[in-house]
Amino acid sequence: MGICRNVKTEEKQLQKKGGTRAALFVYVVAGIDTMAFISKGVSLVTYFSGYMNFSLTKSANTVTNFMGTAFLLSLFGAFLSDTYFSRFKTCVLFSIIQVLGFALLGVQAHFSQLRPFPCKDVPLSQNDRCESADAGQLAILYGGVYLVAFGNSGVKAALPSLGADQFDEKGPKGAAKLSSYFNWLLFFITIGAMLGVTLFVWIGDNQGWDWSFGICSVAIGLSTLLLTMGKQFYRNNVPKGSPLMRISQVLVAAFRNRNLPLPQNKEDLHQIRSEEAENGIEIIQRTDQFKCLDRAAIPRNNHEASTSSAHGPWSLCTISQVEETKIVVRMLPIILSTVFMNTCMAQLQTFTIQQSMTMNRKIRNFEIPGPSIPVIPQVFQLIMIPVYDRIFVPIARKFTGIPSGIRQLQRIGVGLVFSVVSMAVAAVVESHRKSVAIEHNMVDSSSQIPMSVFWLGFQFVIFSIAEVLTLIGLLDFFYAESTSGMKSLSMAITWCSLAFGYFTSSVVVSVVNKVSGGWLGNNNLNRDKLDYFYWLLAGVSVLNFGFYLLCASWYKYKKRELNQEGPISDEKPKGKTEMCVV
Repeated sequence: MGICRNVKTEEKQLQKKGGTRAALFVYVVAGIDTMAFISKGVSLVTYFSGYMNFSLTKSANTVTNFMGTAFLLSLFGAFLSDTYFSRFKTCVLFSIIQVLGFALLGVQAHFSQLRPFPCKDVPLSQNDRCESADAGQLAILYGGVYLVAFGNSGVKAALPSLGADQFDEKGPKGAAKLSSYFNWLLFFITIGAMLGVTLFVWIGDNQGWDWSFGICSVAIGLSTLLLTMGKQFYRNNVPKGSPLMRISQVLVAAFRNRNLPLPQNKEDLHQIRSEEAENGIEIIQRTDQFKCLDRAAIPRNNHEASTSSAHGPWSLCTISQVEETKIVVRMLPIILSTVFMNTCMAQLQTFTIQQSMTMNRKIRNFEIPGPSIPVIPQVFQLIMIPVYDRIFVPIARKFTGIPSGIRQLQRIGVGLVFSVVSMAVAAVVESHRKSVAIEHNMVDSSSQIPMSVFWLGFQFVIFSIAEVLTLIGLLDFFYAESTSGMKSLSMAITWCSLAFGYFTSSVVVSVVNKVSGGWLGNNNLNRDKLDYFYWLLAGVSVLNFGFYLLCASWYKYKKRELNQEGPISDEKPKGKTEMCVV
């Protein structure tokens, strides 16, 4: 029997793809992308209020709308990634859009005629005299801001999935590596966030906003180049068509077959053919929840089939396709129960920055920029993530037998508890801050009160624990539970929780202001009732946790059977492949 050297060489090349080496490119790119995005998420409040002359409330709402849009539009990026492009191509395309957005903002910040005269140094009592931005200036501002949001949304949808694709999730070892991947992804994201809220914020405060936006544009461009350099190492997904289309087909077919009785023998339901299974299509076992959707998989009898399109995709679906739809339906309550936590996070990212601007931010002769305060919990996260991944998970795995140590829904639940505690602590700290301002007769003063900004670290550190547990738990949960054809969509669903949290944040501020008679209606935090607002958020968070417990106890984890190839297809080297000669 002859030896096929070309075939063996090809197999060796396929084996070299994926793994930690390929994921390293994703880690670094995720860190750079976060560095640019988060630096603006925490500092745009001061840019809007100090340079574009927005009110404090409008500044906070504009930032939360910007952040929310970036997360919500990830659904569109996920649609393109799962349906038309690979995750790699989606990341490159949307990164370029993000570069253009930062460049546009940099141009506006550089040329003073493109923005109003800044009144950042005007006393708080005279803010109403500030000149507002005209329509043209607002068009440039919102154009740049939402180009960044749109570009970042596609990267958010595709990049985490691209990294997760590099690990085989079949079997306990693969599942453990996948869970560890999400932990280390957050580790690099945290490093990027730290650089964003320190270095980039310092550049904006000291070198100018044009430099800050410009460097962000260059950084994203370089990260895109780095991502392309790792292409030869990636295991690339093959788009399998729109998951939204498949879900729609199940819903329509179930409605069309609503009058058909469910067969007594579940084997009579339509399932993937054996030749399709051999091609690596994922087979999902049937579950008993949402039996009404099983009607989409009922084959019609011969008479009905001859008089209608009974075997079309809108009339007959496979059980695996039905179960894919059930998975999405089961995920929705989990997403809804985590939205309010992200509402609380949005409040901390905006109002806490404004609190810090009224407090003593000096360490000897160095003054910490207000938007850099989030570096406190980020340092804690850098310590906590390795401890969790290398110490807690192996110990927990020995007792539970679960590859990730504890189940994802348990991890999310613990994170929600910490979010409740953080909001209560935030209320106590704000009450103390206001009492210091009153005690020193500085209620209407724009000067810093004699209270260290590190008091805000308590609420940030506690919430950072909640974020490590909840965010990564959600990413791991939705990627592991989704099917091979909707991995990007599952990541987008996770980000939608943050999106709705940011949008709800704007609504909550407006509603509370109206109902309370102006708890947050002043441009002076010393006269606002921010502590009452934090107590309200803590109380609603308790109710939200109760809702989450109901959703988590009701959820049924996916039962699946994976074939040899699974959802990943390695790109074969181009060139001639010789056949074996016997």
